[in-house]
Amino acid sequence: MKNYISISLILLIIFACSATKTNIAGLKESEKLKSDTIKIANAALEYEIIIIDAGFSNWFNFNAKPRNFYSQDYFETRNKIWVNEWNVRAMQPSVYNSNLYEMRIDYEPNINYGYEVNYMLFNYLNYFQIVNNTKLGVFSPRI
Repeated sequence: MKNYISISLILLIIFACSATKTNIAGLKESEKLKSDTIKIANAALEYEIIIIDAGFSNWFNFNAKPRNFYSQDYFETRNKIWVNEWNVRAMQPSVYNSNLYEMRIDYEPNINYGYEVNYMLFNYLNYFQIVNNTKLGVFSPRI
């Protein structure tokens, strides 16, 4: 009887461990992509930013300053310079790594995108510079 209980317990533990691995490994590509995608929208302006970067969500959760730590003007000043440099690099794929700067960022300096869009764009560009050990303009990225 003791052997039967011991064997049953061992099989139960093995089954429980393998079931967990299957669920994690069994994620579909669309589910992985969905968890790595952040969408920021300003409904009033009909403008949105979609960030698809595997490490950004995790970095953002642990490193980003809380909302209202900086002003919208602070974000806009940096975003204008960083986006301008990003776009320069995106237009020169033979000079800069085309895998890093795949497309332009359509950010017009005279449009008020609102706090949330500027906040998330600032944090993404901050993350991008830190992770890729690069500098987009005169302002250094900061955590």
